[in-house]
Amino acid sequence: MDLVNHLDGRLLMAVPKKGRLHDAALSLLQGSDIQFHRHNRLDIALCHNLPIALVFLGAADIPVFVGEGRCDLGITGQDQVAESRATGVEEILELGFGKCRLQVQVPANSDIWDPTKLVGKHIVSSFTNLATAYFRRMEEEVYGVEAVNGEGGMKTVMKYVGGSVEAACALGVADGIVDLVESGETMKAAGLMAIDTVMETQAVLIRSKNPRNPDLADVIHSRIKGVITAKKYVLCTYNVPRTLLPRMHEITPGKRAPTITSLEDPGWVAVNAMVEKKKIADVMDRLEVAGASDILVLQISNSRAGKD
Repeated sequence: MDLVNHLDGRLLMAVPKKGRLHDAALSLLQGSDIQFHRHNRLDIALCHNLPIALVFLGAADIPVFVGEGRCDLGITGQDQVAESRATGVEEILELGFGKCRLQVQVPANSDIWDPTKLVGKHIVSSFTNLATAYFRRMEEEVYGVEAVNGEGGMKTVMKYVGGSVEAACALGVADGIVDLVESGETMKAAGLMAIDTVMETQAVLIRSKNPRNPDLADVIHSRIKGVITAKKYVLCTYNVPRTLLPRMHEITPGKRAPTITSLEDPGWVAVNAMVEKKKIADVMDRLEVAGASDILVLQISNSRAGKD
């Protein structure tokens, strides 16, 4: 099938074709009921149930395609958005996965602990725009703004390397690198240590400032936001004497507010409140001690916050 001729009238959404964000992005689309089948070796997939086409791109290319209006929505890292310098992009939702740090790293046996000591030396990165801006600030701190912006320009030498950046110091290519760190294990294995953080980053949903179908873009935004909320929260429901409600409200204030329902016994009420998953065990302990009974926890498969 000639997919290109089937794109008219469809909202185009860019998705990472591989790498650390790929699987989590597909899980998010599945939870949002965006149904598609991707044929082998094809980087475009048509959705069955919505007028959407998914475009599988490198994470670094997604902000460029969305910024130029070639795609309407995209999932990529905040680091890639910042590095691209794309002006036609809006970050509309943090997705909560792919969290890592873009850090300045040097050999662990180095005597360099202050990033200003790398000024004037050789730096390697696949994020040369962010790294250059960072070291420009370092040079301004060392030499002064006028000296850095004068005829001499920057004295720190920046070199682009697309992959295996962590090997640059060991190979004698660089005195330091600027690279992403997730767990830190790769950095340690390469004999490196971090001396500063350029930025903290995570996956984000981005949107063109002029999408083809703004209403459908809003629907997809709402669906994805609902999936993220559902993954973060559970529904806690319990019965409690009405006189204890003020104390219970302190324990389970809910995402917006708890739902209170009268029971057949006029002295009792049922309470439903959304609680963060990571806090639910502690919340249940506190509810039991405070006098709640019949405490249940229900998983949330999806949610919608509605408009404020």
